[in-house]
Formats: sequence, structure tokens, C-alpha cells
Amino acid sequence: MEIPRLVKRSPQEIAFRLRQEAANLWLAFGSAPPAPDPSPLPFPRPEAFLPELRNSPYENSLIAVAEGVLQRRFPLLGTTLHTQREIRWRRDYGSGKETGLDYFRRIPYLDPERAGDHKVVWELNRHQHLVALAQAHLLTGRSDFLDDLWIQLESWLDQNPFCRGMNWTSALEVAFRALSWLWIEHLVGSQMPKPLRRRWLAMLFQHGRYLEYNLSVYFAPNTHLQGEAVALHALGLLFQKNSASIRWRQTGSTLLEQIIQTHVRPDGGHFEQSSYYHVYATDMFLFHAQLQQVSPSYLARLRKMVGYLWALASPGNIPFLGDDDGGRFFSPYGPRREFSRATLTACAQFFHDTPWNGDPSAFNELAVWWLGKRESIPAKPAVSMLFPDTGVAVLCEADVHVVADTRGFGFGGAGHSHAHALHFTLRRGGVDVLIDPGTYTYVADPVLRNNFRGTAAHNTVRVDRLDQATPAGPFRWNNLPETELLHWSEQPWRLHAVCRYRGVAHHREMVWSGGVLFVLDRLEGQGSHQLEQFWHPAGDIQQHSPAILELPAKVFLCLPLPQDRDTSSLHIEDGGDFGWYSSAPGSREGRPVIRVDLHSSLPCKIAAAFVFGPGIEPAPLTVNVAPDGVRLECGGRHADFV
Repeated sequence: MEIPRLVKRSPQEIAFRLRQEAANLWLAFGSAPPAPDPSPLPFPRPEAFLPELRNSPYENSLIAVAEGVLQRRFPLLGTTLHTQREIRWRRDYGSGKETGLDYFRRIPYLDPERAGDHKVVWELNRHQHLVALAQAHLLTGRSDFLDDLWIQLESWLDQNPFCRGMNWTSALEVAFRALSWLWIEHLVGSQMPKPLRRRWLAMLFQHGRYLEYNLSVYFAPNTHLQGEAVALHALGLLFQKNSASIRWRQTGSTLLEQIIQTHVRPDGGHFEQSSYYHVYATDMFLFHAQLQQVSPSYLARLRKMVGYLWALASPGNIPFLGDDDGGRFFSPYGPRREFSRATLTACAQFFHDTPWNGDPSAFNELAVWWLGKRESIPAKPAVSMLFPDTGVAVLCEADVHVVADTRGFGFGGAGHSHAHALHFTLRRGGVDVLIDPGTYTYVADPVLRNNFRGTAAHNTVRVDRLDQATPAGPFRWNNLPETELLHWSEQPWRLHAVCRYRGVAHHREMVWSGGVLFVLDRLEGQGSHQLEQFWHPAGDIQQHSPAILELPAKVFLCLPLPQDRDTSSLHIEDGGDFGWYSSAPGSREGRPVIRVDLHSSLPCKIAAAFVFGPGIEPAPLTVNVAPDGVRLECGGRHADFV
């Protein structure tokens, strides 16, 4: 086991970690106290709303998940994991590697050669599929769902003694499992066989003791710490008859009040700069607000998060900006880009006035289980917005939806960010036109990890075939660029931002002009450089001429015609290093990639136009350079750039 180099840590962190390790040894090798009797959790009783869920598409999909679990088919991370009847809870079934029962600090969980893919192991051990079994039993009355739930719990207890083995190596994973067990207690705990119930409640109480001493205050003070605080507080509510519960509730609620102010920017964007983690975090904050009376400032910041999520998701799917880890706080089933629908619906039910898409089916995944509400709240139309603290600008014109991320990188080492400053995604009529590639993997393949999060995998410009920052392991970037949002206006919609890195300033200006989106990239600096402008369509493209390409949803990409002595070239490829899309970790599909490639001295300009119509005929883009600026013309529309 590698010993941390404490010389680089503050005295406060050294003291914290020493206390933590002493507490862990005491927990692991001391005697376990008996679990106190649980108290009811303040969630609605299912009997009140189950009739509304029966004979619905939601019920059918949930029962299909539960049926698969009975057959040991687990929908995890966008794929299906198959196990034998007796589940080996510490085994990575993909590689066949299985770790032992050493003290949890001695488990090499980040070494795929010895532990396999730890993320797959952990995802199964979150036990969210057991909650699905409990829900399916309540909907159908079938005893086989409940019988299998008891079998799996007993099997897990036998194979995972407290503080030993793979499934105690991450406090966040302990928290997720504890939250699943809380739902099992709320939904079907009274039906559990008494001998198993005593043993299981004792272990659930141990989860709280573990979390109290292993909060990721220094290790991962991001969504890890947030999830752990949520679970610790909830366990304090469950075990109110134990004196420890007061500490757990106070610690959890105090941390969450701090986290929502420090992890969420004033405009509502999450500091990881990841749209998927934003959904994660919003769910956690809402869950806590349902359990605990929170401060007005907490609620105000949560409202801001909802507004930001609505801007990203309108009319219902989020673009993948930054990392997607494949998990979900509750009910991790279905298309991941649609998870925001249930989150927005639950928030609308909680606040009564926040925006959502008005789809009644979105109540079922989350809102009714958490809130027991199904109120009629009007949907709200999407509008163009700027989020200056997060650096994200959204264009909503007719059926066109653009999300532009000018910042790209999150806080600190930007571990869950991608090198995509000035990148944007584009949809028309709810159909993807330009996409973000997603994530695919964290640690299983270092090359693909960097390819998917690299600059060339996004709709922006790469200089000298180098990313905007230097990857430093799977969860860190070095040499982060400087980004600045210089201008935004709503009518007409105009965006100007700059990304400075490696001695080059990349300015991107975007202007909406009556059905045409003009894009001008200006590269400033010294010397000659290899420049590449990338576009990533969602599907097949047709090339109508050297300068006109038809993208999905009848959107035309118009480029300038080559000029004399123009060294630029247009490349259209499928797959390769950068033409990919990942709908969930572990899954990838080839996609086209358009690359405008040129070698030029700086300053240099690269232009493009996206024509939507109708009534606008696509034509080659004309670039007119004058002393006072640049005019782009296409399809009878124009935009001026100073």
C-alpha cells in the first residue's frame, strides 16, 4: 500500500487523516454495537400512489428490470452484467478478477490488473437493483421479487464483513449502498425475516459509523463528499434512538449547507463543469431538502440549479458536457440523457413553480416516490440565456437549441472536465445535430479516456494537435487554459469568448442571423501552427459540394470555397481516433467527424455557417475582410464581426 507523502499536506489535513485512520482501526477490529430500532422516514407511503403507477409504461419497464435481476441480468452503466445465481460481490465479471477480504485500506482497487474494473464492481454493490425488486413487489404483489431481495442481502452480508474488502474502499459507495438500504427499509423493511432484519440493521448502522469517520473532506471534496453527507444525515434520521444520530444529522446538514454554496456557482452551474454531475448533485440537494428543513439560501441556490438544468435540457435531454460516470442517485435505468426530465419534474413538484417539460410520465421515476405529489404545474418554454459564472450560453430560437461552453474546465485540477472550451452542441426539433462524445471510460483504457475528453473530440479548434490542457492521469489536467467570456447579447443572439493556451489566443464568435448561425474562429499569436477545426455530427452526412455538407435534421454546414494558395483541406472520417459517441460508460459507437485542417501563420481566421431554413438556400460561405472587421455572408444572411 502506497503511503501518502504527508509533507505536501497541511497540518489540519495530517491531523484529520491520523484521526481517521485511528478510528478506522477501532471500527474494524473493535466490537460492533447492536443496532437501535429504526424510526420511520418522512417519505410518502407507497399505498397512496401505487394505483396511479399500475398498467403504465413505467410499471412495465420497472418489472422488466426486476425480472432481469431474478435471472441475474443487471442493467449497469449502459450494458447488461450477467452473473451466476450466487453473486460474487467482489468480482469484476468482465475480467474475472476478484479481490479478497483484507482490511479495506489494503485493497488495490485502482489497479485493474489486480482488482479489475472497480467501477463495475461498485455499481453492482450500490444495490439500486434491490430497490427495484422492492418497488416491483409493491406493484405486483409477487413474492419472488421479495424472496430474491432477502437472498441477495444475506449473500452480501456473508461476503462483505465490516471494513474488509473491495466494497468498503470508497465512502461514496458505502453511502450509495446505505441509501438503497434506507429505501428497502422504507418500502418493505417490515416484511423482512426477523433474523436477517436484525443482522442487516446492525450492518446498516455500521455504514453510518463508517461514514462518520471517512467523509471525503480532503480526498474528494466534490460530489463524493456531498453524497456521503446526504447519506449520513439520512441515517441519523433513521436511527434517531441512538445518541450518534444527533452528530450524524448535524454533520450531514451542516456540510450540505456549505457544499451548496461552494459547489454551485451563483448562476446555478455545478463547479465540476459536467452536465451529468449537475443532475447528480441536483438530485442529492433535492433529496436532502425533502428530509430536512433547509435555509432560504439553500433553497435559492437549488432553484438556480434547476434553472441551469432546464436551460441545458430543453426540451428534455441534456448534452454531455464533461464526464458522465453512468450512475444516478435514484433509479439508474433508461437513457442517461433523459434523467434530467425526472429531476426537473420532481423539482417542479417540490417548488411548485420551477420549469419542466410538462410530460406526465416523468412523475413516476422519482417525484411520486420522494414526494407523493402529482400536481398540475404548467410547463415553461425554453428561452435563450447566459450563465456568466459557469461560462455557458444557450440559444433557443424556434426549434434550434445550442449550448455553448466557453469555460470548459471546472475547479482545481478539473478532474471531471473535458478539454473543450468554446465547444457547443446543437439540436433542431429535439434531434441531435452536433454532439458531445460522452466519456466512455475512466480508467479501463487510458488512451480512450484521453481521446474522449480531448479537444479534438469536441466542436472546437485544436492547435498543433495538442489538447487545451495536459492530461495528468484520469482525473486531472495540468496547464489549464485561461478562458474569458467577452460578450453576449440575446437579441440578436451573439457570443464572443476566448481561450488562451500554449501561446495562442483562440477567439470564437457566434451570431444568430435569421435562420443562420455564423461561427468565426480567430487564432492570434506568433509563428506558424497546425490548426484543426472539428465538427461532430450526430449521424450520417451528405456532401453536396466541396463547401456544403448536409447534417442530421436538415441542417447545412457551409464553409468557404478554397482560395488560391489556400492550404486548408476538408476531411470527413468515421470513427478513427475522434469520431465516436458514448451513450454510457463502456459503450461506444462510431460517428462521423468533419475536420478542417490548415497550416497557417498567425493571426488566422476559420469560418463556418449553419443554415436551418426553411426558405434559406444553402450556399458556400463568403468571407469579406475589411480594415474595420469581417463580414460573413451565406444564404442571403450576414453577420459582422469587429
